[in-house]
Amino acid sequence: MSLDSVTNKASVLIEALPYLQSFRGHTFLIKMGGSAMDNPELVQKVMRDIVFLEVAGVNPVVVHGGGKAISAAMKESGLDAQFIGGFRVTSPEAINIVEKTLSGTINPGLVNMIRQFGGKAAGVPGTDVFIGERIKGKNDDGEMVDIGRVGQAVGCQLERMHDALKSDIVPVISPLASELGTGKPLNVNADLAAAALAKELRATKLIYLSDVPGLMQDPSKPETLIPSINRKKAAELMADGTISGGMIPKISSALDALSAGVGKVHFIDGRTPHSLLLEIFTKSGIGTEIISE
Repeated sequence: MSLDSVTNKASVLIEALPYLQSFRGHTFLIKMGGSAMDNPELVQKVMRDIVFLEVAGVNPVVVHGGGKAISAAMKESGLDAQFIGGFRVTSPEAINIVEKTLSGTINPGLVNMIRQFGGKAAGVPGTDVFIGERIKGKNDDGEMVDIGRVGQAVGCQLERMHDALKSDIVPVISPLASELGTGKPLNVNADLAAAALAKELRATKLIYLSDVPGLMQDPSKPETLIPSINRKKAAELMADGTISGGMIPKISSALDALSAGVGKVHFIDGRTPHSLLLEIFTKSGIGTEIISE
């Protein structure tokens, strides 16, 4: 290995030093979703980066999705995946499959990966964290219709979170809620669940790992990536249609989280190896950050 190569590695560590110092003891809420979760090698890299954060003194909390795996499991059971207004229609039969897939397959898989890299992690069913209320979906005609056992988080139970973080254990949480009044499971949009928990934890960062580079002026042109934006400008981009489709609930939840005291929100591409570390520990970053002002 040449001296220049060694020096370059040292320079990377020095660049990261002030961020390592600033974030010790802080909580980062990391939401994992999108097609990046379909690639085991990429998921492993993200889990290793999360172990790095934990070793560096950061308190990572993970909320994961699992849409494609749920759709596949439903198909195997003879159920068709149906969506209304961006929400999965979740019948009583479907909620059993959703719960089994999230808490029985995806969640323990992520926990085991963290442990394989020497980290400490615990799987936490979302029903032990999120308190939810059922919601309706808006169909193509603008009518509100019943979409089954789908809900939104209206509160969080933090006891298990605090116990895990005090013990330097990474909580890995599925996007399910316990219905207020009945205790029955509800399917919750993972982006909205992550934002709700970040608000309750007063997280320093809420980080969305998905399959897009970040916010772009033109979604078809990655070179139009917006590195940094404030709440006011983000709201304007939603109003003028620059931000549209599936990004609207993500950005809306991000702005809500910032209003509630979350430090910053980041949107990064989980398909890029080590995008999590590059966004947090370098000056230029790699995705989009949304700040309050």
